[in-house]
Amino acid sequence: MAAVRASTAGYGEEAPALIRQYESISFAQAHRQVLHLIPTTPGRALDIGAGTGRDAAGLAAMGHAVLAVEPTEELRRAAAALHPLPRIEWLDDSLPLLPRVTQRRIAFDLVLLSAVWMHLDKGQRRRAMRRIASLLAPGGVMIMSLRHGPVPPGRRMFEVTASETTDLAQARGLALVLQAEHQDGAFRRPGVSWTRLVFSKPSE
Repeated sequence: MAAVRASTAGYGEEAPALIRQYESISFAQAHRQVLHLIPTTPGRALDIGAGTGRDAAGLAAMGHAVLAVEPTEELRRAAAALHPLPRIEWLDDSLPLLPRVTQRRIAFDLVLLSAVWMHLDKGQRRRAMRRIASLLAPGGVMIMSLRHGPVPPGRRMFEVTASETTDLAQARGLALVLQAEHQDGAFRRPGVSWTRLVFSKPSE
């Protein structure tokens, strides 16, 4: 029986190239479709799969206190060196259950999952949505990007749809605020496209 590939497969080995690639695009460029929905009042932000730290740094620059979760050691270490900002705390943790984040008993005003969801299989996505919804503060916002297209060699990815993701979120009491489609943008990878989804948790 073939070994099951980890959701982070390939990222440690490719860390130097990924850092150059991801850091070549600004936070504002990467999230231009959803920037207007990021809370402007400084609060607590959870960046899941924080990668090179570009997004965590962008959120910190807006005044948010960011808990940046990244399970790949090579990326986490490089990101902390690239973005040594006092408003960012780095943590080794992973979906679907985020046990170390959960232990802190913190509610977040913003949860960001950029190019993360496609690494989880169907059962993991269901458990992850339940956990993330529980971590959102009332009135909080969750921003996600879903990747569509061919899987790079050595990676573990699954095809995910906006409809399935929306159903999972709505089952946990989250409301869809925005859905937007776009092509691969600056990287221009053949056959790759993205869906942006923004959900909100009702205020108590």
